[in-house]
Amino acid sequence: MPTKTLRIPTTDGQADAFAAFPDHGERHPGVLMYADGFGIRPVLREMARELAGHGYYVLVPNLFYRHGAAPVIDLPEHIGEEVRPALMEQLMPLIEAHTAERVLSDADAYLRFLTTQPEVGAGPVAVTGYCIGGLLATRTAAAHPGQVAAVAAFHGPVGADGPDALAEITAQVHFGHAESDLTPEALGELNRALDAAKVDYTSEISPGTVHGFTMSDTDAFDPAGLQRHWDRLLPLLDRALV
Repeated sequence: MPTKTLRIPTTDGQADAFAAFPDHGERHPGVLMYADGFGIRPVLREMARELAGHGYYVLVPNLFYRHGAAPVIDLPEHIGEEVRPALMEQLMPLIEAHTAERVLSDADAYLRFLTTQPEVGAGPVAVTGYCIGGLLATRTAAAHPGQVAAVAAFHGPVGADGPDALAEITAQVHFGHAESDLTPEALGELNRALDAAKVDYTSEISPGTVHGFTMSDTDAFDPAGLQRHWDRLLPLLDRALV
């Protein structure tokens, strides 16, 4: 599986990024993958390679490139609950500095770069994200309705910008929520907003999961939840991009 380390020109500098794509020569649909707050690390590279193995060019940018190359903070091999508070204390100023204005400016740069790679075919792209990356994926889809054909977000605060933002999405959508993040009542409210916006979507709670359930290097990891994630993500991309 070919991989590349890349630098993406943005209005604020150069974002380092990781890309994975199939090893046969033709061009492939593009997928922009937003990491969770812990950023690019072995588990994200493995997920990008797994997705690329299904026929996609997958680009994973360093969200916090303004603060340095990934990993922006020192990460242990396993992010257990005993170290998570200290790591989040370091990450929260970076997350808070990543304003909506920065998110949208970066999204423009990431999509422009993705769609001009020689391995990426013409046509629409998909965006997926995890945790805070799920919100970034949702914002990107809303800001690029003619270009983003599919958006998937997992254990992300996808409703944070309110129902008006959801109404801008024209992509096919899947939201996979952690049981610890969203009550059934909150899920119903979110889904009613998606219905009102006439979004083509699925939105569900993965049973028995906690925030971060897709990430195998954390205590939150749930193997069944990760498999459910693939079972939802791959058909979505197949419908929208292939």
